[in-house]
Amino acid sequence: MAEKKGRPTRYTKAIAEKICIALMEGKSLRRICSEDEDLPDESTIRKWAYKDLNGFYPQYARARDIGIDSMVDETLDIADDGTNDWQDRLSDTGEVIGEQLNHEHVQRSRLRIDTRKWYVSKIAPNRYGNKIEQQHSAEEDVPDDYSGLTVDETPPDATVL
Repeated sequence: MAEKKGRPTRYTKAIAEKICIALMEGKSLRRICSEDEDLPDESTIRKWAYKDLNGFYPQYARARDIGIDSMVDETLDIADDGTNDWQDRLSDTGEVIGEQLNHEHVQRSRLRIDTRKWYVSKIAPNRYGNKIEQQHSAEEDVPDDYSGLTVDETPPDATVL
């Protein structure tokens, strides 16, 4: 009888740790599972987290949270890496006559950074979301209390003490 071969589905501490380490590196669960046939399918791992199998959910959630910081670090690496930003400029005969900006590569780097920035701002808005400052200014002087006003002058929603 041939042994059935496929992705594992049984939870083990070793598999859980391997998954969490990769999540902490900022990899997506989909990528982790697609790159390693020895790991369960991503839906299996999500079920483990949902069911908190053997206390997996807190470990999984913490690993994803740390992975967000890894993604932020990665945006700096992408921005600082100028590799392939310039390419050889060739003459009609194929001779190198200078360098020119590789617009496609620069745009791809921008897309990678913008995608990560958007993602972390949605997943961790308190840490990486846009801060919104609100300022209030009144065009006319509004009294803090209405004690000096007569009943006819008191706004309907004001509480008179």
